[in-house]
Amino acid sequence: MALEQLSVFVENKPGRVAKITEVLQKAVINIRAMSIAELGEFGVIRLIVDNPYEAKSVLVDSDLSASVYPVLAVEMDDEPGGLAKIAEILGKRKVNIEYAYTSLSKGKAILIARVSDIERAERELSGAGIRTLNSENTLVE
Repeated sequence: MALEQLSVFVENKPGRVAKITEVLQKAVINIRAMSIAELGEFGVIRLIVDNPYEAKSVLVDSDLSASVYPVLAVEMDDEPGGLAKIAEILGKRKVNIEYAYTSLSKGKAILIARVSDIERAERELSGAGIRTLNSENTLVE
């Protein structure tokens, strides 16, 4: 089962990150990982939080555009070549990494990625002895 990611589409201007984080703070929602991508006048803020559906609800109630998407979360060694091993396995299995970012949890590196086929990615990585994670056993414990 995949990890759920919150994506927020916002204007690229000062104060937007502050508004999002303030809304989440007031709702007592903890941010575990974050990525910001600039798209000209707009941007996408991707977040792993401890309650993505509640986060979406409070953000939408605050007039922000938010969605929840499944993403692949993979525990990898925090050393040179950790990511290369995962990328090689996925590439050979024709699973495309559409975007990715990383986080740390309990001394391990965590790769969070949107991939073209999550089920295949999880199956292939698991078969290679690589641990995939979900909200039950990773960043949102």
